[in-house]
Amino acid sequence: MFGLSELAVVLIVVIAVLAARKLPELTRSAGKSARILKAEARAMKEREEPPGTPGTPRVIQGETLPPRTAEDTPPRP
Repeated sequence: MFGLSELAVVLIVVIAVLAARKLPELTRSAGKSARILKAEARAMKEREEPPGTPGTPRVIQGETLPPRTAEDTPPRP
């Protein structure tokens, strides 16, 4: 009788008719959410990498260990 595509079109039309009053508010809310998400992603990227130093490796201070010798390595099972 009805195929899946026809049913989907009818469902979309019914939702559009019933939600016509809320549609502008929903699109405005979606736009605000997209702008916030974009701003947060940009802020994370800037926090991760300071401007003017792209590709510069980070230096992590730590202790230098001497090379391992045969006596230091554990036996293999």
